[in-house]
Amino acid sequence: MAISIEQIKELRGITQAGTMDCKKALEEADGDIKRAIEIIREKGVIKAAQKADRVAAQGCIGSYVHNGRIGAMVEVNCETDFVAHNEGFQELARNIAMQIAAMAPEYINPESVPAERKETLESDEIVDLLSQPFFKDPSLTIKDLIIDCVAKYKENIKVSRFIRYEVGKTNVINANN
Repeated sequence: MAISIEQIKELRGITQAGTMDCKKALEEADGDIKRAIEIIREKGVIKAAQKADRVAAQGCIGSYVHNGRIGAMVEVNCETDFVAHNEGFQELARNIAMQIAAMAPEYINPESVPAERKETLESDEIVDLLSQPFFKDPSLTIKDLIIDCVAKYKENIKVSRFIRYEVGKTNVINANN
């Protein structure tokens, strides 16, 4: 099937993937945009796994304050200063800070949740940031957002730590990896 430039532009607008990656995904999906998105996401997971061991010592602090009552800060790391200054990367950090303010995770990833805390969880309760559905698009998790950025920027990206404050609450959530 011949893939049109309009299809490539549409897929690129949705996924922010490279032009050739979009073309290959559309060809593999026989022009089906939804399937092409899945293919790009699957390839992003593979790319993220390959980059997971690389040092991510650069990055930025994302912050968000909601109505002066809830505030969150998060450190999101990447490999290079170039990516750290990218507007899309900084938007990722801000979105993660908004997620922390809205959903109050207690830990960064499932591996950091202590066994005694896991025993007290309700069946549908998610207390780690990476496993939480993204509040702006519940079909994605925070981990999915990060994987999409890894595929886009071709660098290891990780959340190192975050803190959440709420007026009138004495328990401040301070999660370190």
